[in-house]
Amino acid sequence: MPDVMKTLLLNPPSFENFDGGASSRWPATREIESYWYPVWLSYPAGLIPGSRLLDASPHKINWQQTVQIAKDYEFLVLFTSTVGFESDVKLLRKIKESNPSLKVAFVGPHGHIKPEETLNSSEDIDFIVRGEFDHAVAEYAHGKPLDQILGASYKKDGKIVHNAPRPQLHTEELDALPFATDIYKRDLQIERYNVPFLLNPFISFYTSRGCPALCTFCMWPQTLSGHAWRIRSVANVVEEVKKALAYFPQMKEIFFDDDTFNIRKDRAIEMSREFKPLKFQWSCTARCHSKYEELKAMADGGARLFIVGFESGDAQILKNIKKGATTEMAREFMKNCKKVGIKVHGDFIIGLPGETKETINKTIDFAKELDCETIQVSLAHAMPGTELHEQMSKEGFLRVEALADRGGHQLPHIEFPHLSKADMMAGVTRFYDEYYFRPKVVWRIVREALWDSHERKRLYHEATEFLKLRAERLKWVRNGGEEPKTMVAMSGASPASGND
Repeated sequence: MPDVMKTLLLNPPSFENFDGGASSRWPATREIESYWYPVWLSYPAGLIPGSRLLDASPHKINWQQTVQIAKDYEFLVLFTSTVGFESDVKLLRKIKESNPSLKVAFVGPHGHIKPEETLNSSEDIDFIVRGEFDHAVAEYAHGKPLDQILGASYKKDGKIVHNAPRPQLHTEELDALPFATDIYKRDLQIERYNVPFLLNPFISFYTSRGCPALCTFCMWPQTLSGHAWRIRSVANVVEEVKKALAYFPQMKEIFFDDDTFNIRKDRAIEMSREFKPLKFQWSCTARCHSKYEELKAMADGGARLFIVGFESGDAQILKNIKKGATTEMAREFMKNCKKVGIKVHGDFIIGLPGETKETINKTIDFAKELDCETIQVSLAHAMPGTELHEQMSKEGFLRVEALADRGGHQLPHIEFPHLSKADMMAGVTRFYDEYYFRPKVVWRIVREALWDSHERKRLYHEATEFLKLRAERLKWVRNGGEEPKTMVAMSGASPASGND
C-alpha cells in the first residue's frame, strides 16, 4: 500500500438534480433546482494529499462519467443518504466492475444509523464510518489498519465488527482542520451552486458543529453532528472568511451552514463585530430566540438573511416535536428582524404529529402573518435515527411508501387516520399558492429582478421549474396519492394505517 492512497471523495449523482448529502439536511430534489455545498466531505479532502472532491450533481457529472473518473483512484469515500442509498449501491457496483481493486467507505447518517444493514447491502463496501468521519477516512488513506480506526464498522470472517466510537471534535481540533474553502477553490466551481433565497454565487461552511435543540424530526443532531454544540474559535472563522473573500471575488455572500448559528448571544455578537470591518454580506441558520440587541449587532456586521425553522403555527404541534420555541417568540423575532433589516427565509413542515386539516390552515395563516421574505414548505419525513421515526413507527403511522418519487422529490410517508397523504400533499401546494400568489409578495419578488438581468433569468428559470412540479403534485393528489412505482421505501414502516 502506498504512503497515501489516491482518494476520491464522492457526493454521488443519485438522481438528476439531486441535493442528497454531504451537507443537505433534507436530502431531496428541490422544487427549484438548488444545491448545498458538500461541506462534510471537504474536511477529509483537505487531510488527504492528492485527493479529489467530486460533487457530481451540481457539476452535471452523470453516473457513466463518475465510473470513468473513479477508474483512476485507489480509495473511494462515498457520502450516501437514505433517499439515495439504493441508487448509490447500484452506482458502486458499476464503479467496482471498472475498478475491482478499489477500496470503498460509505459515510453519512444512513450508515451511522444502520451500519449492519449498510454493510450487508453490498459486498463492494469495505467499511462504513459511524459519526464524524474526517479523520477516520484520512487515517485509512494514510495506511492505518482498519481495526485501529475509531468509528469504523466492517466485516471480518463473515461477522460485522464495530470499532470503538471516535470522540467528537472540539474547538482545538476543529480549528486544526483544513479550511473547506481551500477545497472549494481546488475542486469545485462556485457558480454551480444555487439556492433560490441566497445571493448567487455563494459559498458555505461551518463555524460550529452540533445543536443542543431537541427537535424530534431533525436528522443531523440525532445522527452525524450530535447535540453537543462545539465551536470553532472566532479568530479561526475570521481567517477563513478572509481567505474566501480573496479566493472568490465574484462571490456575493457567505452562508454559515451551522445547525444553528445563534445558539449563544455573546458569540454571535463577537463574530459580527469581527465581520463588520470586512464589509461582506452573510446569511446563516438561526433559531427565533434572539432578541433585538443581538439581531442589531448581526445586521451591523453584515447579516443579510436567516433561515429559520418555524415549522408550524400550532402550539401543540410545536410541543409535540420538542421545538423549544413558541409562536409568540416567532412573532417577536420577525418584528425585530424587520426593524434591523434582516430578511428571513421561513421553513414550515406539513404532517408532523398532531397535524389536521385545521392546523394546516392555521400554519398557512401564521406564515402569512409572519410574512417572511421567502418560504419553504416540506412534508414531514421521519428519517431513520430520529425520534420522530421511532415514534411514527411505534404508533403505526409510518407507511410502506416512497420517501421520494422517481426524480427524488419528496413524497409523504407518514399518514394519520384523519389526514391522508393526499391531504398533506394538497396542503403543501395550497400553502405555496396562498403564500406566494399575494400581490405584495409577487411584487417583492419581481422588484428584486427588475434591474438585474441575471436575477430576471434566474427568476424565470425557477418559476418554470416550480410550476412544472406544482402541476405534477396536483396530478398526484387527483390520483389519490398513488405512485405507480416507489423509489425509496422506509424500513420499519407499518404495513397499514388507520385509513385502511
